[in-house]
Amino acid sequence: MSDSQRQRRYWHFDWRLLVFSGVFLPVLISLGIWQLNRAEEKQKLLAQWQQEAVHLEWPDMVAGDLSNGRPVTLTGAYGKPNWLLDNRTRDGVPGYEVLTVFHPLAGPPVVVNRGWVQAPRTRDQLPDVDPPDGVFTVEGRISDYPVPPVLGDQPMATGPWPRRVQSLPPEVARAEVPGLPGRIVRLSGHLQPGAYRADWEPDLMGPQTHYGYAAQWFALAVALTILTVVASYRKTGANNDNDNG
Repeated sequence: MSDSQRQRRYWHFDWRLLVFSGVFLPVLISLGIWQLNRAEEKQKLLAQWQQEAVHLEWPDMVAGDLSNGRPVTLTGAYGKPNWLLDNRTRDGVPGYEVLTVFHPLAGPPVVVNRGWVQAPRTRDQLPDVDPPDGVFTVEGRISDYPVPPVLGDQPMATGPWPRRVQSLPPEVARAEVPGLPGRIVRLSGHLQPGAYRADWEPDLMGPQTHYGYAAQWFALAVALTILTVVASYRKTGANNDNDNG
C-alpha cells in the first residue's frame, strides 16, 4: 500500500463530539449576537447622552418623552424634603447622594439628584444639605429613581429631614410629594444652583467593549467548528485496515 493510501482520512462519526458541538456552538453564536445588539443599544444611548441640551418646556416633556439620559432645563425653586442616598462612595470616601424635590414654575414637581456629598465622621451626624432659597434655572438629565434591582421591599424611612435611605422608590417619594413623575433629574454639573459633586458619567459600558466581546464569542464558535471537523477525520492505513479485517 502506498504512502498516500496510508495517509488518507475518512469521516468518523463520533456522536459525543457532535452533541458537544451542537450544544455549545449555538450558545457561542447567540452570545456574539447578543453582544452586537448590546453594542447597538449602547451606541444609541451614548449618542443621546452626548447631544446638546434642548430647552424644552417641562410640562411638554412630562407629557411626552421622559427617556433616560435626555437633557432637560427647569426653572423653579427647591423644596424642603431631602433624602440622603446612603452607601455612595467617591474616590474611596463614604458619602451620600442628595435627592431634593424641585418645584418648577410650570408642571409637576420632580426629584432632583444634586450630587454627592461627603459623610460626616460619625454615623449619628448627617450633612447639612438645605437647598438655596430663590428661583433658579437648572440643567440636568432624566434618570431613573435609585432602586437597585437586588434589593427587595424596603421599609419606608421615617424621621426628621434630611432622611437617610438605602433606595428611593417612586411610591415612597410620592407619599411625601404627590404628583411626582416616573423619573428624576440629575444635575449636569457642580456649577448648577444647589449642586454638590455632580460629575456624572453615562452608566454604561462602551460600544467598543461589546464589539470586542462579540468578536471573542464568534472566534470561539469558529474555533469549535474547526476543531470538530478536524477531530472527526481520522487517518486510516494498513494497520487500521488490518484491525477492521
